[in-house]
Amino acid sequence: MQQIYLIEDDPKIAALLKDYLEKYAYGVTTVESFDNVLEEFTALSPHLVLLDINLPKFDGFYWCRKIRTLSNCPIIFISARDSGMDQVMAIENGGDDYITKPFQFDVVQAKIKSQMRRTYGEYAKNDQTDMIDINGLVLHLTAMEAEFGQQRITLTKNEFTLLKTFAQKLNQVLSRSYLLEELWDDENFVDDNTLSVNMTRLRKKLEEIGIYDSIQTLRGAGYKMIDSWSSKP
Repeated sequence: MQQIYLIEDDPKIAALLKDYLEKYAYGVTTVESFDNVLEEFTALSPHLVLLDINLPKFDGFYWCRKIRTLSNCPIIFISARDSGMDQVMAIENGGDDYITKPFQFDVVQAKIKSQMRRTYGEYAKNDQTDMIDINGLVLHLTAMEAEFGQQRITLTKNEFTLLKTFAQKLNQVLSRSYLLEELWDDENFVDDNTLSVNMTRLRKKLEEIGIYDSIQTLRGAGYKMIDSWSSKP
């Protein structure tokens, strides 16, 4: 049974979500202490997190960053805050999707199913090996990490999806719309800003392991990844 950790401070919403999702054979654990979210997450080791933004003491962005230090499991924000900037902040802090309140339960279930399928199901099983080696840049698929030389970085799910897509289509121009389709299934959560945020973060992380200027921006066309690292000692 796939486990969901629900971090929501409205008891009524939490109870309704828990009851609804358990009908679809998910195991749902609601947060018990908002001071010990990370400890509860570690003990449960869930397959997916549903996370509100407005929480007691620390907000959802804070807890998302903390969880990302331990895990790359899918994190879906559920919040009454519906501004575009909040959605960008959710992605920038490591989230994978965003649902605004009030929501339809079938939309929540569909988004959960989509993230589960991408991370653990049929799409994830299409990879025949646990790593991809591109002239010394190694992508560890299960761990969602990239390694070059003696250095390794951990990526969020979206950052890793982008890097893997670029690596598999090295030297090919990829349009923004193509990359957005790789990242998100639901067109209601396609925001050009979110792609730019993830691209900036991915470039910075690649620089941490000594890979510079590998992802090029082609104005009006999209992006292209070139092998800028193979000539390095």
